[in-house]
Amino acid sequence: MAEDKSKRDSIGMNMKGCQTNNGFVHNEDILEQTPDTGSSADNLQHSTTSILGSQEPDFKGVQPYAGMPKEVLFQFSGQARYRIPREILFWLAVASVLVLIAATVAIIVLSPKCLDWWQEGPMYQIYPRSFKDSNKDGNGDLKGIQDKLDYITALNVKTVWITSFYKSSLKDFRYGVEDFRQVDSIFGTMEDFENLVAAIHDKGLKLIIDFIPNHTSDKHTWFQLSRTRTGKYTDYYIWHDCTHENGTTVPPNNWLSVYGNSSWHFDEVRNQCYFHQFMKEQPDLNFRNPDVQEEMKEILRFWLTKGVDGFSFDAVKFLLEAKHLRDEIQVNKTQIPDTVTQYSELYHDFTTTQVGMHDIVRSFRQTMDQYSTEPGRYRL
Repeated sequence: MAEDKSKRDSIGMNMKGCQTNNGFVHNEDILEQTPDTGSSADNLQHSTTSILGSQEPDFKGVQPYAGMPKEVLFQFSGQARYRIPREILFWLAVASVLVLIAATVAIIVLSPKCLDWWQEGPMYQIYPRSFKDSNKDGNGDLKGIQDKLDYITALNVKTVWITSFYKSSLKDFRYGVEDFRQVDSIFGTMEDFENLVAAIHDKGLKLIIDFIPNHTSDKHTWFQLSRTRTGKYTDYYIWHDCTHENGTTVPPNNWLSVYGNSSWHFDEVRNQCYFHQFMKEQPDLNFRNPDVQEEMKEILRFWLTKGVDGFSFDAVKFLLEAKHLRDEIQVNKTQIPDTVTQYSELYHDFTTTQVGMHDIVRSFRQTMDQYSTEPGRYRL
């Protein structure tokens, strides 16, 4: 009886292996039922045939089903109707990647440069007074910069940026310019500057210089003529009536200087207050006056003809102020107005980035583009 049970188990396992699995677990009890004794001989013969027959299962007529073993899966995956679409999709994916790579390379090669010359490499900024002193007078100068060009070139620098070297007072790091067309004598002469420009270009470098259009020094010729109301210079600066008694000035509004305290200063010659965003020795130009804009464009043209490649514009957001002269809003509204003296204590909605500022800057760029066959060559 034990031998018969073993044979029945073998036959049952063989039958189970050929059953179709539709993703459900079959009831194992069905295979464990006692077989009919009358058919035991037939079952034994069938089992023997299965064991002695081919070891490779025959999947003809079998349909794919969920949970199929890998042997069955491999039989289907190798069929032409499954293999050919798979290979087509694979080679289409490869071709698509190659096309995308080729298109990317073509766009990079054929497209115009994304970066301008002043963005392509390092820029070396020089404050002339603290750079090399060529004549041992205690101040760095233009000849000293020229002497160090080999060193600058060795740093793989592409552009030299020279900060303010104009004739000016020592106020605010020489940003109170007395003459935009002159080199301050402590730095050298105009000839020294022209030689420096030529040497910079001989090294394959570009030159940028500072430009400060917002204000001048109170010693500038324009301001001296404006305070005496001389001709077109009368409105070159921002003047307004104010009260001045016993040495005390009551300004037109609460606008403050960047360095603190009122941005209005009384001038005894004109008997009015002039506006200054920075120091009182640096009166603001009136950029709502077309003559002022044209003057500044002429200064740009002057330096462009000297060979300058670009400019770093300083304090551009201060070019225009609101016409209405209304008080600016306090950051702390509970603060006593008379105690508001620091620049950070006001919201500067009326003294910075006014409507029209970008038009002025655009006109500067157009002026510079006139000196180049490559629009946008000059840095602003």
